[in-house]
Amino acid sequence: MSAFLNAAATSASVATASVATAEGPACAEPLPVLGRDVTVPLVTGGEVTYAALDYAASAPALQRVWDDVAAYAPYYGSVHRGAGYLSQLSTDLFEQSRVTVAEFLDCRPADQVIFTRSTTDSLNLLAAVLPADCQVFVFETEHHASLLPWTNAQVTYLNAPRTPDEAVATLERALADREPSPSSSSWGDPKGPALVCVTGASNVTGELWPVKELAAAAHAHGARIVLDAAQLAPHHPVSVRDLDVDWVAFSGHKLYAPFGSGVLAGRADWLQQAEPYLAGGGASRKVARREDGGVDVEWHTTAARHEAGSPNVIGVYSIASACKALTEAGFDSLVVRERHLIAKVREGLAEVPAVRVLSLFGDEAPRVGVISFVVDGWNSSHFAAALSAEYGIGVRDGLFCAHPLVRTLLGSEPQAQGECGAPEAAPGERSLNAIRVSFGAGTPDEHVERFVRAVKELVADGAKWQYRTEEGRCVPAV
Repeated sequence: MSAFLNAAATSASVATASVATAEGPACAEPLPVLGRDVTVPLVTGGEVTYAALDYAASAPALQRVWDDVAAYAPYYGSVHRGAGYLSQLSTDLFEQSRVTVAEFLDCRPADQVIFTRSTTDSLNLLAAVLPADCQVFVFETEHHASLLPWTNAQVTYLNAPRTPDEAVATLERALADREPSPSSSSWGDPKGPALVCVTGASNVTGELWPVKELAAAAHAHGARIVLDAAQLAPHHPVSVRDLDVDWVAFSGHKLYAPFGSGVLAGRADWLQQAEPYLAGGGASRKVARREDGGVDVEWHTTAARHEAGSPNVIGVYSIASACKALTEAGFDSLVVRERHLIAKVREGLAEVPAVRVLSLFGDEAPRVGVISFVVDGWNSSHFAAALSAEYGIGVRDGLFCAHPLVRTLLGSEPQAQGECGAPEAAPGERSLNAIRVSFGAGTPDEHVERFVRAVKELVADGAKWQYRTEEGRCVPAV
């Protein structure tokens, strides 16, 4: 079984060896991804190679990942408890994937790696295991995946900071001012349990957050911290030890891995003490009937406790494959290349006076390849539709499942409600939406160069086609 795993890893690593150089952190070529040669029709006639610039929503799968999955697919079998060879091989692969992810995240020896469906699922799992009377602190700038799961806790929403230092100071004040919880005496801390949830990189502005400093502030006040690394992990190395976070969550589909899997990794105690996230086979170690007609259940204390049901083996393996591919390519070289692409986009947009780039921390803030902006005189959905239909460029428009943040950046009340991606405002609201361009390890220069050229042409000359609203979307008129 291990021979199969080693052979797959060796063959796949050859495919990415050419992108890293022995001289240092240079990355001359993008990593091979699926769909890089797909062509799409233009409303103005002809076809063009599709420029996928919506990585922040779902990154294309690395060719390496797809090849690894294809090599494993004939050996697919049930995971755990199966006596057959393929079942044992699949179990070995599944558990080795857990080790790979732990190494990728630089986890501590006692940390658990739990496989979930997504970042959203991971954070909802953590929300389900919070101790009684836990207080949660979260900035309004979070993606809805990390803003909304804490319905069973006392939540304090913190205003959007305008500098990294302000973020740390805001959190420190909030933690210092928190009231003791009813369970504080049994908890051992005078104010009871608390959790801070923070993003590593904004899915709207791409800006990096001061995670290490926020973790230090949380721990200084007796709180724990969970890192939403959905936008950070595909672009930068994430070390649980170095950042000193208690948990980290991310999604495979943003890490160049398809099939709908995610990860929650970190401290085991709250996870072991809580009831399973889902009750069922796999989570239970022993089940016995009682004389009164009921059942007694002994739950696992390992990661299996929160992985009930048949796991997504292929999805889990794809995450592990992506972790290996990114590690082997070298984050130093990947970051250098991404900064090169970021500079191209930002310099190009800066040459268009009608474009306003959205930012919390300012132009000089470090960021990943995620940039949101608005264009004077354009509805953002109209602009995004023209980029797609006339230039073959895929971006995203709307509020990006981060409504309070985008509305704050656009000057709207953060409490206002809206529908993700809807180009038309709800009754009584202003039409508020933005355009987001995002890219990563698989993005060639031509895609961002075409994007910048298209923005300039649309602003200068307008759209070449007529557009209309259909089922909440702006589409080319037939």
